[in-house]
Amino acid sequence: MSSPRIDAHHHFWNPAAGGDYAWLSGPFAPINRPFAPADLRPALEACGIDGTVLVQTWNDLGETWDFIRTAAATDFVAGVVGWIDLTDPDVAATIASLKSAPEGKWLVGVRHLIQTEADPNWLLRADVRRGLLAVGAAGLVYDLVPNLPQLSSCVATAAALPDQRFVLDHIAKPEIRNGGFKEWAALMRGFRAERSHVWCKLSGMVTEANWQSWTPQDLKPYVLEVLDIFGVDRCMFGTDWPVCLVAASYPRVVEALEECLVDLSADERAQIFGRSAVEAYRLPGYGGAGHD
Repeated sequence: MSSPRIDAHHHFWNPAAGGDYAWLSGPFAPINRPFAPADLRPALEACGIDGTVLVQTWNDLGETWDFIRTAAATDFVAGVVGWIDLTDPDVAATIASLKSAPEGKWLVGVRHLIQTEADPNWLLRADVRRGLLAVGAAGLVYDLVPNLPQLSSCVATAAALPDQRFVLDHIAKPEIRNGGFKEWAALMRGFRAERSHVWCKLSGMVTEANWQSWTPQDLKPYVLEVLDIFGVDRCMFGTDWPVCLVAASYPRVVEALEECLVDLSADERAQIFGRSAVEAYRLPGYGGAGHD
């Protein structure tokens, strides 16, 4: 049986229904509209993508409930990374409530937009650590979504919690457009010792490059550095659709990563384009229970 192709990072949203989408203005105004499963399906079919991981867009528990219901009703959504208040003393009960719901098996991970926190060491707070322990106890992944100021706290958190699975989103958002390789790489290398329980998404890169003029060659040094730090078995593909649309079409994002990985073996590419996401998130339907 061939390996599945999994887009490990995309979103749905409807700004008109509420939510913290103030950032969908200025250069992001073209994507200030609803995006739903029907909008994504043609791109998945065109690119041969079998399943996806639907990721939270704002820090709201209601969205998490909406997303696991969406997953239950959408054949290609293989898992959800939702939001839960890690600082809530009842965080374990909240997770239990979600997981025990009829759609609960689709919750595979948790994320908080730590780059919006004023404290770059938010992850290191005692109340946050308690929440992370609850996430791990529930068998869920924790997605790390830092900018460079939060990256050191992510490395420290991974080191402190060796039994927790982590996924680093968007290769930690280096400033590709401004040649930000050196500072980013120095911080990222802190993950070398944590590679057994931390995965990295090769995602979000086109929007960190020059939107109008980027090429795969602009991305390739960053991709190769991530592969060197984490290894092929801890890297996964994601598009960050529809955010990516300000800089590239869905097929172009896929093609760019394929070009960056052209020197890898077919089996290594299959690992990155699917198996890593299945292994990290333990996706229902790809080794667990699937859609009915």
